[in-house]
Amino acid sequence: MDDLLLVNGSIHTLDPARPLATALALRAGRILAAGGDDEMRALLPSLPPSQVVNLAGQAVLPGLIDAHLHFDWYARGLQAVDAETGTLDECLRHVAARVAQTPAGQWVTGLGWNQNAWGGGFPSAMDLDRVAPAHPVLLTAKSGHAAWANTAALRLAGITATSADPAGGEFQRGPGRQPTGILFEKAIDLVERAIPAAAAESVAEAMLLAMENAWRVGLTGIHDFDGRRSFTAFQLLKERGRLGLRVVKQIPVRHLAEAIGVGLRSGFGDDWLRIGNVKVFMDGALGPRTAAMFEPYNGEPDNYGIQVTDKEELYEHAAHAAANGLAMTVHAIGDKANHDLLDVYATLRAEERQRGQPPLRHRCEHVQLLHPDDYGRLGALNVVASMQPIHATSDMLMADRYWGRRGAGAYALRTQQAAGAPLAFGSDCPVESFNPFWGIHAAVTRRRADGAPGPGGWYPEQRLDVETALRGFTIGAAYAGGMEDRLGSLAPGKLADLVVVDRDIFTCDPMAIRETRVLGTLVGAEWKYRGF
Repeated sequence: MDDLLLVNGSIHTLDPARPLATALALRAGRILAAGGDDEMRALLPSLPPSQVVNLAGQAVLPGLIDAHLHFDWYARGLQAVDAETGTLDECLRHVAARVAQTPAGQWVTGLGWNQNAWGGGFPSAMDLDRVAPAHPVLLTAKSGHAAWANTAALRLAGITATSADPAGGEFQRGPGRQPTGILFEKAIDLVERAIPAAAAESVAEAMLLAMENAWRVGLTGIHDFDGRRSFTAFQLLKERGRLGLRVVKQIPVRHLAEAIGVGLRSGFGDDWLRIGNVKVFMDGALGPRTAAMFEPYNGEPDNYGIQVTDKEELYEHAAHAAANGLAMTVHAIGDKANHDLLDVYATLRAEERQRGQPPLRHRCEHVQLLHPDDYGRLGALNVVASMQPIHATSDMLMADRYWGRRGAGAYALRTQQAAGAPLAFGSDCPVESFNPFWGIHAAVTRRRADGAPGPGGWYPEQRLDVETALRGFTIGAAYAGGMEDRLGSLAPGKLADLVVVDRDIFTCDPMAIRETRVLGTLVGAEWKYRGF
């Protein structure tokens, strides 16, 4: 691999030994040194012009890592119906347009709908039947924790008035216990099983465009939370030399026995594709009001959410995984789900000490609402707070409506930083855009793009400074993936992953961070995207 010299830049290295530089010297896909232009030119003399890049004063940041997304889901979603619309009628028009292009009897799928944005209750199968009487349709909600099926889809899945709710899931029902078409949590699986599965080969092909989109917003690495098929697709891309993102792959708990059986451990792999943690769902989400709560949702006195996995079952999975060198990564949204998870992690830490085992990098995914008694427990247990700052601004109105005063402990980035929890930031894409600058903006301002809810932001005491927010998408995410020795900062010896941007996010108006445009993305000293 050829040497490369970047000069005349404004480079934020996040390396305490040299936090600012104007030039970088790269060799064999790694950072050789950072410093001044003349200093770096002296390290790499006589380079041909093609190997010297003049940054023209532009800002440079370490490569950005999304610590929580669903890349298979996102890649396939690029080909699905866009159901993230402002009204129900607009969503139905999108479905009708796809139906007109699809042979009768074939499935139509989509994602992104949010009944809260439509100003009414949940839609129904009959709504979809009007535009798709001859096609089975399944649209996944923006949260990923609810889905909307039409009558043809329910029929193919064998769901009727006499169908029992599955463990960890629920059918919304109308008169006579008839399913309305709205499915919560594990109930979604029953319809998804009726849809012909996409082959890993086709998913790998869809991922090519998805990677291009990721590079254009500065992503150089991802932590993927999809299943076996996405892992196979990543391997296919790697075998063909086409994997251009560094992937930490989480393992769904349903594959725990197989993972242990073949001896997989967290950290196995290389700089492109490695094993992360074992993923479990504790509860649902705020959008469909299925997050598990100590107290009921405001205005819904009988609704405490859905406990997808109870504490005892989680402990059985987690103890088995940890004893075999596999760390845990657990989805927990509601205050009860987070409390139960932290109880399990406290037990795991004690068992690790008894075995003389180094502490595994266990993670809590989302950390959306904590009971005040639990604010300091992630830090005390050294559990990674894997959070998505953009959820705070997207969800703030729902949180105010359904959690009320409890919102003071919701999406509490600053609280977790102060408590000493390692912070790793992501997007939960395709639930939200994986543009990391949208996440940094949300963390720093606690405001939406239009400025709502006002100059102070939503619970302004939870705002972060720019460096802390950036570290969540760099060093923090690298730490969560066990790669902080090679990623997360532009320090000598680390992999040459970086992004060139059109503004200095440390000095621009915080509201302008969201509009940051990526000019170039370098992964392993190779330009994956370059627009300057």
